[in-house]
Amino acid sequence: MGKRHRQSIGAVRIEEGKAVVSRLTSALMRAFLVMVLVATPSVILSGQGADGREVVALMALFAGVLTFVEYNATYPGLVEFRDAPPFNRIRFLMLFATVFALTVIEQSRFAPSTLSTLMGALGVVIGAALDFPYSPVRLATLMLADGASEAQVHAVRSAAGVAYLTSALGLAFFVSVLRLQRWPARESAFNVWVNLPTFDPTAGGDVVQRLERDARLNIALGLLLPFVIPAVVKIGAQGFEPLTMTTPQTLIWTMTAWAFLPASLFMRGIAMGKIAEMIREKRRISSLAETTGFYPA
Repeated sequence: MGKRHRQSIGAVRIEEGKAVVSRLTSALMRAFLVMVLVATPSVILSGQGADGREVVALMALFAGVLTFVEYNATYPGLVEFRDAPPFNRIRFLMLFATVFALTVIEQSRFAPSTLSTLMGALGVVIGAALDFPYSPVRLATLMLADGASEAQVHAVRSAAGVAYLTSALGLAFFVSVLRLQRWPARESAFNVWVNLPTFDPTAGGDVVQRLERDARLNIALGLLLPFVIPAVVKIGAQGFEPLTMTTPQTLIWTMTAWAFLPASLFMRGIAMGKIAEMIREKRRISSLAETTGFYPA
């Protein structure tokens, strides 16, 4: 019996060691990918000064360290849905696709190549197709200063169209994956504390109602932000230097944030609605089991 006990303890420790190594490797990979994301515009675009490259490297390092600490920690921090794939994976892919596409389009203006020229032409077509009255792309061009040149307006229109279309496609892909994979999985445990560290289930009120309320709020913000952000920027520019977006880095990150933030809120709202649905289903099954005396395996 003593030998079996020691073997059992050894097997448990081996499994714990494998879990630690796996978590460490996963955190390192995620940190590296985030650093690549931040550095992509600076690496692809030419003409970046030494000071600019140092700032980008510092920001990439900071983002990588933050990602590593969040995903390597045992307890939750700031990152939501850390243990509920593929939420963050799809969100990262959507963000990276937006940044990469806008960077390649900007490259066509300074160092044209076959890919950049093709992407630039697609950007012009997409921007023109989505530029109709009261559309988010039309409103995005209003963020520019009144004296902006025609070339700047065309650049912002193309970038806004590509960024908005990429976010919309990423959102559609996210919804499709949720339906196909039935996320979150009913057969596995879903830890609300780990995956929603900013949501306190014990704050008061029914958890399902609070989740549904937060889901509706996030979806509403996701729908309104593409229209509200340009108006806020335009009003906030009164008395300050207007937004010109003359540098490629400013254009890329401004348009990426403008398109990605609403899509991310929309994804969060959909995910919280699915979690509320899962909890309601668990309650229904538990109530039925208590009534009938039959507890499913």
